[in-house]
Parts: sequence; structure tokens; C-alpha cells
Amino acid sequence: MVDGAESRQRRRLILENFLSREECRELEFIHKSCSTVGYRPNVFSTTLLHLVATNSAHLIIPFVPIREKLKEKAEEFFGCHYELFVEFTGLISLHSKAHLQPSSSNLGWTRGASIGWHSDDNRPYLKQREFSAVCYLNSYGVEFGGGLFHFQDGEPETISPFYGDCVMYTADNDNVHSVDEITNGERLTLTLWFTRDSSHDEDAKLLSLLSQSPLHDRFPDSCLPQPPSCNMYWFSPEDDPNFKFGFDICWARLRALGYDLYFPGDHDFSEYPDLFFQDVQLVWGDKIFFQKFENILHLLQVVQFLCWKGKELDSTNLSEDSSYAEYLSPKRNVGVSYFKSEFSKNDGLAESVFSSAASDGKENQQWLGWDKLVAAAAAWEHYASILRRELLGSFSHWRNCQSIYSVSLDS
Repeated sequence: MVDGAESRQRRRLILENFLSREECRELEFIHKSCSTVGYRPNVFSTTLLHLVATNSAHLIIPFVPIREKLKEKAEEFFGCHYELFVEFTGLISLHSKAHLQPSSSNLGWTRGASIGWHSDDNRPYLKQREFSAVCYLNSYGVEFGGGLFHFQDGEPETISPFYGDCVMYTADNDNVHSVDEITNGERLTLTLWFTRDSSHDEDAKLLSLLSQSPLHDRFPDSCLPQPPSCNMYWFSPEDDPNFKFGFDICWARLRALGYDLYFPGDHDFSEYPDLFFQDVQLVWGDKIFFQKFENILHLLQVVQFLCWKGKELDSTNLSEDSSYAEYLSPKRNVGVSYFKSEFSKNDGLAESVFSSAASDGKENQQWLGWDKLVAAAAAWEHYASILRRELLGSFSHWRNCQSIYSVSLDS
């Protein structure tokens, strides 16, 4: 055991290059295709429980070895000779300030996301938290501005986020900290909290939910995400229960990359909550992609997979780009405009929140062609199937041990 003086000296740890660039990019893909509106303005989050609830349980597999490494490091550094439990695992993004167009009831700018001085156990219902770990998935001064991490006292005082680095610290008043306002872009982190209290074990909650999920369905579409309530994806800087203001963040991420949506079938008068669960096609410029996707979450996962893996995808054996799409008819063009009006009540607000994604989209236009999208749809399905097989092979071991860990599976 470490004594009191040594414990005070060793209350925080900086781990440089803890995650590889590819690990960061994979988690970024998961977040940008699965996140929901978060707990405070201009914050979006992706939790493991949400992945299971939306039939994307296979996407928890990339988190498993990272959670293990972080827990082992916490037990080693803080001298824990007992087993810690992971209390929470989540991807959290903080976004820059958003501009409100004159059509809204509030003019001007909303502030970018920030987090004031606090400890991570600062509420009665958070007292079980012992240690915190924050892994940075992108970099200050590159993907975002602002967002510096500050400790109220001690060293280091300020941390400039850099992809792959991790900061670990006690969750109590010894480590009161804050995060500066995001001035531009999107700051993305993987955040974990650890506890001694087994009643707050995240693994037990995940295993319970996995046991109730359609995990063992053998149908070909078993990896397709299934949307929960669309309220979880509606962003507005003010209370907006009736979708009168704001926008859907799934639509906005696609729109930031230059895409629009078309819903085939008799949806001329369908409204946003119903459209969220319908088959959908992708529109780019004046052309519409032939392939239909199960719902907007399915489409978003494929497109974000393209953003992640596009440069690596081999489309040399595919047909010419023009064979996968056709020109929009006047009727479909009207439909595209209508559907856009259902998913966004404030285009300027959406564009400003996801301005960094729009910049990325412009830089990557050379490999976002239709042929690459065809390749991405197939590669995404293969990727999801591999993760699903690993999940199915691991689940019985997890259930027997009541713990989620990396399982060595026979090939």
C-alpha cells in the first residue's frame, strides 16, 4: 500500500501515447455514427448501454481491451490491492459555439461547450466514484480550439489534449478541474470512472441488458442498428419537445459532409418522428444513390465508416461511379427539400455546430464517390459481422464470470 504522503503526490498520472491513432479513429467512428444529445448544451455522448439498446452491441468490442488496460493501470498506480469496477464508459464530444439565425426566437451566438470547476464525485449520487480516466481522441489546435483541461492546483496545472494521451486522477476534491470553452471544432474523449462499490459495476448492467437483447438472432440484418426514441437525437439550445426548433444530429452529421436524404415510398406528408424509422436513400448534389438503407442510423454508420476507412477501401473491381446513382427527378428534388425541412428547423445552427465535420468533408471529397460508398457499405457489414462473432463468442464467458474482458477465441 502507498502511504498518505505518497498517495497525495501520486494523485494524478499522465499517459502519453496510451492509445494508437487507429484506436482513436475507430472510437471516433463509433461516436460520430452513434452519439446522442448529451447532458449539457453543445455536448454529445455515446454510452455502452446505448450501443446495446440500439442493436449495436457489437460496437462495445473495441472498448473492451482499452477498459482492461485502464483499470489495470489505475490499480497499479493508485496502489489498489482489491478489484476496481468500471462504473461508466462513454465517448463525449464538446462542440464550439453555435450561431442562431434570425428566424429563431433567440438571436446571436450560444456559447461553446465548457465545464466549470468540479470534482467527479461532486453529487451525492456520484460518491461511489474513486478514480477518473480521460483519453483524448483528437488534438488541441488541430481538430478543435479551446478545450484546455485545468487542475485547480498541483502539477501539471494545464493539459493540452493530444490524441492518444490519457490523464488519470482521483475523483475527489484533490483533483478539482475544469475544461475551457470550445471555440471551434469538436473535442472528443473517452471517459471512464472507476469504483470500489460492486453495486455500481457497469459490467453487470451491460450483461443484464445483453441478456435481454436480440443478441443471438441469426438473421442477416442482425447488425443493423435500430433507433430508439428520436428525441435522443434532437438538438436545440432551448427546451424543444415538439421539434419546433433545432435539428436532428444524425441528419446534421450527414449534411456537414455534403449529403441530403430521400425517403422512398409514400412519405409525402410524413413528419420527422416517423421518418426516423423509415428506409432512406442518400443524395449527393443532383444525384441519388440506388441503395436503400434500413434507417438513418444504418446510413450514418456506413457513411462514417467511409470517412474512417475511405482511403483504404478498394473499389477497383466495382463498376464506374455513374452506375450506382441517377439524377434526381423534379418530384424527388421536392421531396429532398421537404425532408430537409423536417430534420432541420435551423440550418445555420446545424452548420455551425458541425463546422469541423464540414471542413473534413470538403477535404475528403476526392474519395467520397459513389463507388467508394458501395465499397464502404460492404466493408461496414464485414466489420460489423466480425465484431458480432467476437461478441457472441465472448458472451457466455462474460456471463459465467459476470465480467466483461478480452476472451481468446479459437479461430
